[in-house]
Amino acid sequence: MNTEEQGTTRFSVMARTRAAVALVVAGCLALVGLAVTGQASTPDGLEFVQVGHWVYNDAAQSAFHVDGSTNRVDARANVPGAAPGSQVVQGDDSGYVVERNRVTEFDKATLSVEESTPAPAPETPFVMEVAGGPYLVYRNAGQIVRLGDPAATVPAGGPLSRPVATADGTVWSHRVDNGAICELPKGAAVLTCVANLPPGHGGGLTLVGDRPVVLDTTGDSLHRVGLDGLGDALPLGIKLSPSAQVANSAVGDRLAIADPERNQLHLIDIGGLDQDRPSAKPISVELSKGSRFNGPVSSSNVVAMVDETRQEVLTFDGSGTLKSTTKVPGQGSAPRLAKGEDNRIYVDSSDGSHVLVVNGEDGKVLDVDVDKAANSQTAGAPAEPQSQPGNEAPPQQPQQPQQPQQPQQQQQPPPTRKPVPPVAKATPPGAPRNVGATAGDGSIKVSWSPAADNGARVTGYRLTWSGGSLRVGGSARGATVSGLSNGTPYVITVVAENSAGIGAGASAKAVVPGPASRPAAAPAVTAKASAGGKVSVSWTQPDLRGGTLVHYLVGMTGQGDRTLSATATEFTGITGTATVTVRAVTKFGSGPALTGAAGSRKVSIPVASGPPKITITQVRGKNNTLFVSVNADGKGLPATCTAEFFGTNKPAACSGATTLVIPEVGWVGAITIDATIKTDAGTATDTWRGVPTVNGGGLFWLGPLALVGLRRRKDKEVL
Repeated sequence: MNTEEQGTTRFSVMARTRAAVALVVAGCLALVGLAVTGQASTPDGLEFVQVGHWVYNDAAQSAFHVDGSTNRVDARANVPGAAPGSQVVQGDDSGYVVERNRVTEFDKATLSVEESTPAPAPETPFVMEVAGGPYLVYRNAGQIVRLGDPAATVPAGGPLSRPVATADGTVWSHRVDNGAICELPKGAAVLTCVANLPPGHGGGLTLVGDRPVVLDTTGDSLHRVGLDGLGDALPLGIKLSPSAQVANSAVGDRLAIADPERNQLHLIDIGGLDQDRPSAKPISVELSKGSRFNGPVSSSNVVAMVDETRQEVLTFDGSGTLKSTTKVPGQGSAPRLAKGEDNRIYVDSSDGSHVLVVNGEDGKVLDVDVDKAANSQTAGAPAEPQSQPGNEAPPQQPQQPQQPQQPQQQQQPPPTRKPVPPVAKATPPGAPRNVGATAGDGSIKVSWSPAADNGARVTGYRLTWSGGSLRVGGSARGATVSGLSNGTPYVITVVAENSAGIGAGASAKAVVPGPASRPAAAPAVTAKASAGGKVSVSWTQPDLRGGTLVHYLVGMTGQGDRTLSATATEFTGITGTATVTVRAVTKFGSGPALTGAAGSRKVSIPVASGPPKITITQVRGKNNTLFVSVNADGKGLPATCTAEFFGTNKPAACSGATTLVIPEVGWVGAITIDATIKTDAGTATDTWRGVPTVNGGGLFWLGPLALVGLRRRKDKEVL
């Protein structure tokens, strides 16, 4: 039996149908009612949406069910020995306490522990409560585990971004290494990949109208996902950083996208995905600078985010209006944010002492004190009535003494609610905080803030990723993971250890190693000016220093920058002296774009004051050569001149008094000479007719070529 079959068998056992529990139904509401009140079951085969939310309370070592509609704790399952910060996810019949290294199942009808099994990968999974589930998605290991019936462990083949699921139970995933977008229908055991993002593009999945949509963070666009691939792009109208995170679903006609690098929450108009109309302008909300955020997560009308730095949950409506800011009680690492199937958003304190319930319709937030419920005799019992001043009960009359043979029974005082007792012994540490990662050449540099020690000194931190692990000392606050493949995305998880065991893990976002992220060198630039204010510019590709060319930024004084992929361009309307600059923009993996050094060139543009002019002032002859003196005026532009007599001399630069030479000719008497001037502003010609001056006199010269000259011009010259 291979590893995948073994994993499938283990989780099949955990999710088996319990024939002994005759009153099992698919909804959490009925199960909790059965466990707490003993009411009768609902009809067989009736399927319910999972109601409420389960949380693991570290101090009580128990999983508690919070009913979001009443904001009360109404069920408790004792699950001793789970690591602090464990997650709880529910299915139709069972709940599961999910640790980094194991998964413990408990029966929702009897609230008793069934069994524990090892986790299929040593990392903290992303949990999903959906029809046919629940699911555990081990993003770094690329595995999707279904705990529902039929149970399965489905390999994805590579690391995954955050998945989404449609109402019919289809799980959609996106591989961050090759851009594949795949579906896992309810009950299936094999992924089917139907679309791909372009190579090198990052992104994430969301739902719009219960249909999958992919956010392309590189192309700054949204695309429908269909069986025939990606749909047409809907431009966002904003520029996103590679770490931008899209919400799980839309709020009306808006989709929330958080950009932590720019401290902004954007709400994008998505009407253009399905309607032939232009999109409205994005709404951008400024977030607190210096904070680390979790989310966004959306319900039907509300967007929620957790400010992990300030330990606050923020709620917004679809127009970006802040509805509430609420502190998350409790101690330890950052709070967790989850979307319930009941259209509520639940925020757990890391120690499970409190659950904040966000109303999915109006964004109001209510705090459920789980610690208080854990201390009461019965989870979910109503609070004891408080006596009001003036309503005290009358004092009791003294009782008559009883007979000695009948001992008096002592009346027991009513139970009092005691505070949570302190933990008597150390527990495994909490999750490291503020885990971040930056790419290097074949390496990733990881940093974190210390984990809560939970009563015993942290002795070490362990970093894990697909294909390896690394352990560093307990005082370390960072480490460099080397030997990685450039161009391959990695999700690195950090866990803390102490004498009591291994704590919960925290992961950085996927990072793609690459050569040292240095800006490109300066290109070699050539610029040529011509009349009419034209400048032709060309350049050669510079040393990109290991990066991938994105485009060139080409600028000219007074005309701004152009974004080009070619290596030549032309500017017009330039006057005087101007400077042209060319810079190469490069990128390393999914990292930010880097603008390289500028190659620059100054050019001077002469301006013509009019068309050119030329005048022949004298023609002299000597030894088979004519010397034509001209006065050339280019009107401010460079000019070339030629003289013609039985042929044309080579063009020569001319300006002012210039002599043009026509060699190897012969003549007799009067002849005709044409002189031409040419500039970028036009052409002009002057004609001279007469006898050339030879040795100061108007004599004729009959050279060796005279007869040829006579024959060639006999139809034009009068001898």
